[in-house]
Amino acid sequence: MKNQVQLITYTDRLTGGGLHALRNTLSSTLSDLFGGVHILPFYYPIDGSDAGFDPIDHAQIDPRLGDWPDLNTLGKDVEIMADLIVNHASGQSPEFLDVLEKGEASEYWSMFLKERDLFPDGISEDQAKLIYRPRPGSCFSSKTLASSESVNFWTTFTDNQIDINVETQAGQAYLERVLTLFADNGVKIIRLDAAGYAIKRAGTSCFMIEDTFAFIDALSKRANALGMETVAEIHSHYKTQIDVASKVNRVYDFALPPLVLHTLYSNNVEALVKWLTIAPRNCLTVLDTHDGIGIIDAGPEGDKPGLLDADQIDRLVETIHQKSQGESQQATGSAANNLDLYQVNCSYYDALGRCDFDYLVARAIQFFSPGVPQVYYGGLLAMHNDMALLHRTQVGRDINRPYLTPAQLAAERGKPVVNALCELIRLRNRSAAFDGNFSVAGEGSSLTIEWVHLDSRATLQLDLATRRAQIHLEDAGNIRTFDLQTWLDER
Repeated sequence: MKNQVQLITYTDRLTGGGLHALRNTLSSTLSDLFGGVHILPFYYPIDGSDAGFDPIDHAQIDPRLGDWPDLNTLGKDVEIMADLIVNHASGQSPEFLDVLEKGEASEYWSMFLKERDLFPDGISEDQAKLIYRPRPGSCFSSKTLASSESVNFWTTFTDNQIDINVETQAGQAYLERVLTLFADNGVKIIRLDAAGYAIKRAGTSCFMIEDTFAFIDALSKRANALGMETVAEIHSHYKTQIDVASKVNRVYDFALPPLVLHTLYSNNVEALVKWLTIAPRNCLTVLDTHDGIGIIDAGPEGDKPGLLDADQIDRLVETIHQKSQGESQQATGSAANNLDLYQVNCSYYDALGRCDFDYLVARAIQFFSPGVPQVYYGGLLAMHNDMALLHRTQVGRDINRPYLTPAQLAAERGKPVVNALCELIRLRNRSAAFDGNFSVAGEGSSLTIEWVHLDSRATLQLDLATRRAQIHLEDAGNIRTFDLQTWLDER
């Protein structure tokens, strides 16, 4: 994976078109910015109940976006990252429809996980309480077969996302078919979507248990053998992230987004410094994604202390609501039909009260943190919460999943804060210092992050009390200093 900033985007929502339009956008409006692009689900259909994360056909690109040769062509320009949706398939997939029609006679019967597979006598209340699920309610959905028999299928997320039994031959063949298609069509990096839920055992949480690590390790090695890297997508306690990082090529630093907000809200860098000192180095850094702003990754879990304590987490969430003028509250929890227990739905720009300086500082911290940075398309353009889309769909996450026309994209691209962010991206991409050694120091309101590689040095110095932020670059004796507020003023 190139050590350069990557873009996270939906093809249609950014460009109003397909893969060809995305390729043109990356070479024109967004030229000279990204070493790679994470294309969010482009499988058929892109407009299912979970914005592509419930594919009817994981092996087919939605015809409205293009086809596999189009993806292969794009891959010649940038590194492509794609989602392997490990945990589930759509309730409308051909495989599951075959199961509904034929029952146990279906060749795909074993591909989908059922309550009876783990609990032949039915799950007890005590067993159900042990299971970790990101949404309230039962982890099973009853489906009626053509024979009129009702069967409880495992549905970790929604009743249209039927969990795959990845330990059966049919489940493994399904994933292998998609992996091979990826490898044959230019995909270089695979995001293992919801992999933490893939292995279930009676009497456990059914999330990131010991056997899950072994499964992720084996899946990663298979992808590596096909010439691809893997990234594990797991929201959990920060120590779990550290454990996972040792078993995959890369892991997301999901603790960083809430810690950066806490730092800028409180003018205190100490929780951030603690994390950056111990954080995995083989990570992808994000501030925003197609999902909300993760919270649990920085907080406590049971009797395990977090990077932030419970009171700090509560203040963090309340401040997001306050900074966003209550808009995030309308999109989070019981206010929307997708009750997310571990995140707040809000654009990162609005979570910072639309303050250009704070937003640029947040991105500077991200780019100087260990790992390869990814920037979500809404964050790249410092987008506001899309309240019209939220009210139309009543899907909380849509608040940060705007649809743009080419004209809107051009207008958003021209904003001063976006111009400054693009310059920051180029700075991050071009400095050899980020291939070297990392160090961080700070207390109170002052923070210094530094990278050194041979004769290159990149230093970020912040004093949040005085709202001063500078970047110092040294390359072969040439020293340059950038003041972030001045940078904004000049644009």
